[in-house]
Amino acid sequence: MRVGEQVLYKLARRYRAQTLTDRLLAARLPGVDPDMASPRMLVRVDEFPHYQAWDESDRFGVSQYEHFHEIMAGAGAHYLVAVLPRVSRSPLSPTGAASRSLEAEEIALLRRLADANVCFALHGRDHRTRHGSPRRHSELCGLDRVETETLLEEALAELARHGICPEVFVPPFNRFDARQFEWLAARFAVICGGPESIGQMGLQRTPQWREETVYMPSYAPYYGRAAELLQALPRALERARGQWIPVVLHWGWEAEAGWGELERLADLIAPHTADWRDFLAAVARARTTPEVPVAGGVVEP
Repeated sequence: MRVGEQVLYKLARRYRAQTLTDRLLAARLPGVDPDMASPRMLVRVDEFPHYQAWDESDRFGVSQYEHFHEIMAGAGAHYLVAVLPRVSRSPLSPTGAASRSLEAEEIALLRRLADANVCFALHGRDHRTRHGSPRRHSELCGLDRVETETLLEEALAELARHGICPEVFVPPFNRFDARQFEWLAARFAVICGGPESIGQMGLQRTPQWREETVYMPSYAPYYGRAAELLQALPRALERARGQWIPVVLHWGWEAEAGWGELERLADLIAPHTADWRDFLAAVARARTTPEVPVAGGVVEP
């Protein structure tokens, strides 16, 4: 992170410590009952194929993701996975150019996930950074409107060939320019973010309405490794009544950790995970309800 991002991230953690457990999702959406006994968690998983699948297929290949899915599905946990239309060689090199289409085995797994009611998000085009510094990694930052729209159109067309038409966007590296939000909002019902988004978008309550689209960043302690989430989520389950809670996992991190914490986490959260299709249906209802404000503020049920 850049110095400014580090400061904002520290502020995010302070905000979380003071108010996030109680107020994380004060912006309730239609379809949420404030008297519900527990929150509904929107679990996002980054990403399949893994952005390093070409370079390190033994560590981040199809069989490893299948194990992740077996744990989540076995516990009955709903989730959304950010999908890459293409896989890059050396994706952290901005001077690289090689990328490949999805392989037959990857496409077959995506079809099995769809049959299992896993929801999909677009995760950029090929996850190649345009900037070499880790503090500036982004596939989108710096692109003008035509370049941004071209990238999105190419990526969506690639996924459409496999029958995938996502309504959610997860930016690679969690970074995009604030001016690009409008261009993304023209194509997606939900735009996600993370700690790295704070530098461009500021620290925001989540989810919130912007440009008739839902902006849904996720911050610590609900963005991290399963071992960290296991420490934070029990209190949220007790206190965050009737709220949507964005939770982000990286399956590659869990593979490297040995899956044990993920198994415990999946069992804990499964009864509280929401089907993203229900959330998207609530968003669609809100967008077509004239009396519901959809720009620059919260939405009350």
